[in-house]
Amino acid sequence: MKPNNYKNSGHFLGPLLLLSFIFISPTAALAKSLVLTVPFTSQAPLAQWKDERQQDGCEEAAALMARAWLKGEALQKTTPLIQKAWRDKIVNLSDFEQKKYGEYRDVSLNDMVAWIFKDYFKYEKVSVKPIKTAADIIRELEKGNLILTPMNGQLLKNPYFTAPGPERHMILIKGYDYQTKQFITNDPGTRRGENYRYSAKILFGAIRAYPTGYKKPIKDVVKEMLVVEK
Repeated sequence: MKPNNYKNSGHFLGPLLLLSFIFISPTAALAKSLVLTVPFTSQAPLAQWKDERQQDGCEEAAALMARAWLKGEALQKTTPLIQKAWRDKIVNLSDFEQKKYGEYRDVSLNDMVAWIFKDYFKYEKVSVKPIKTAADIIRELEKGNLILTPMNGQLLKNPYFTAPGPERHMILIKGYDYQTKQFITNDPGTRRGENYRYSAKILFGAIRAYPTGYKKPIKDVVKEMLVVEK
């Protein structure tokens, strides 16, 4: 699967009807796609994967992309200077978490809310919500909200991940294609992650919340999302 670029065709609200295994509104069903404009970075913008702060920086990268969206930052052409700026933001955020909270690896959704958004960003309009079906994510996107979801990256089957892929991974969901039933993401796990598409079935199946800490055991499969509102 190769990432493609699709334009934002707007937000759609309305009564939801059952279609296949997800719900979509009749108005949305006529549209091609809904995409929010969100700047992209990988978690290792300069491919410095040996730096553990970047190797385990998917949560920080996803949160920083969401913050760029909140601030209305425009999409920019990728340059070494811009990549360095993203790298510095990721490293600085990781250092902050380590110094104040003692951990930056595999940060849970609740800790992302408390540590990153409310403390570091000083931003309050974020919440953790359960996901019962893919329709729950679509409804939030239709409201104009941005979604961060914890994943079992190995189940995503992304060919650009170093095999077999990360067991714990965070992605940003910014849109949905109603015709192809694909979520449109900024996936920080690869430099090819901008506008990367996952089928709704694969993405929903891979959602799995994890605790804060380096590869701590995951007892149950819990599906949750971090919702970011403007």
